[in-house]
Amino acid sequence: MTNMKNKYSRTLTACYLAFITQAITANLTPLLFLRFHTEFGISLGRIALIPILFFVTQITVDLICAGLVRSIGYRMGALLSEALAGLGLVGLAFLPFILPDPFAGIIISTVVYAVGSGLIEVLASPIVEACPFENKASVMSILHSFYCWGCVGVILLSTAFFYVFGLDHWRWLPCIWALIPLINIVNFAVCPIESLTEDGKEMGAKQLFKTPLFFLGIILMVCAGSSELAMAQWFSAFAESAVGLPKTTGDLVGPCLFAVAMGICRVIYGKFGRKMELTAFMLGSGVLCLACYLVASLSGSPVVCLIGCVVCGFSVGIMWPGTISILSDKLPSGGTAMFALLAMAGDIGGAAGPGIVGLIAQINNDDLKKGMLAGAVFPLVLILSVVGIKLKSRSDRKS
Repeated sequence: MTNMKNKYSRTLTACYLAFITQAITANLTPLLFLRFHTEFGISLGRIALIPILFFVTQITVDLICAGLVRSIGYRMGALLSEALAGLGLVGLAFLPFILPDPFAGIIISTVVYAVGSGLIEVLASPIVEACPFENKASVMSILHSFYCWGCVGVILLSTAFFYVFGLDHWRWLPCIWALIPLINIVNFAVCPIESLTEDGKEMGAKQLFKTPLFFLGIILMVCAGSSELAMAQWFSAFAESAVGLPKTTGDLVGPCLFAVAMGICRVIYGKFGRKMELTAFMLGSGVLCLACYLVASLSGSPVVCLIGCVVCGFSVGIMWPGTISILSDKLPSGGTAMFALLAMAGDIGGAAGPGIVGLIAQINNDDLKKGMLAGAVFPLVLILSVVGIKLKSRSDRKS
């Protein structure tokens, strides 16, 4: 196992940095929204379109990625993902000042790095899955923890940059962060990359959707994305209202605490996963996630409410990588199409979950707790999906 890790250490490093790159593309621009509003006079309504466009672009990439990767291969796809992410970030520093409409420059940059991020989301997991590691579920969990550490790093280090150099010099920040994907191009250019499936034996999308286990995996990924993002994106509002933190502090503390808790979960499973049964761990996490949503929405104690939000980050940590590991094990010929469709399902959940919570809150006179109570349906369906996967796997073993 040690020799294997040594041989593929550069592959792991490249994929770790790829997930950090994805965290950069997802979390840097929101830190600049207010600056875009004041410096360029862009309305908040138009700025709200930026994260929507980011998710829509990622979902579109998920849809077309399987066919693209079959044509150009994993290595070229990985190189393209890092190059586009880096160029998009650099574009964010220059295009708003070059183009007649600054908002157009921001949108173009967003689309470019979102394409890179979408490719990373689809390619990094199967590249690691194709490596001949033992305990692949543990390796996958560690891999996905780097997204969490990337989120924390982007938020804290970017905030420190603003504190030291001031917001007036924000243009340097995307260029600095762009160094990570651009340097990582070298890693993907030389690291060993294995084939995920034998030529001609990869399942297509139609065949996958005829497989009950894959269908359950899609439902699980939608609920995993919804459970994670609904709480993560509304966390700062809870932090502000629950313990009276200033908005700026809440915006900083909320996402960081959530990401740290999620990362800790993934590291724990990565270190001790060989001693745990994955579906049992996921089922326990789903029950904990449901409890966290109920605590956040029903508790009268501000502190307990905040603790519930933090623990929710831990509870959702295993869901995304765990689902990928289960289906990779049960459907080894799923190939790129399976990873792309699972990523698409997670992104759809990540886009829909916060929107549903916000809509229910708005209907109930901006009562965010009622919105979060409605959001409890996500972990509930998630629990049922894990039970379904567990029962289907047991049935398959008997037959």
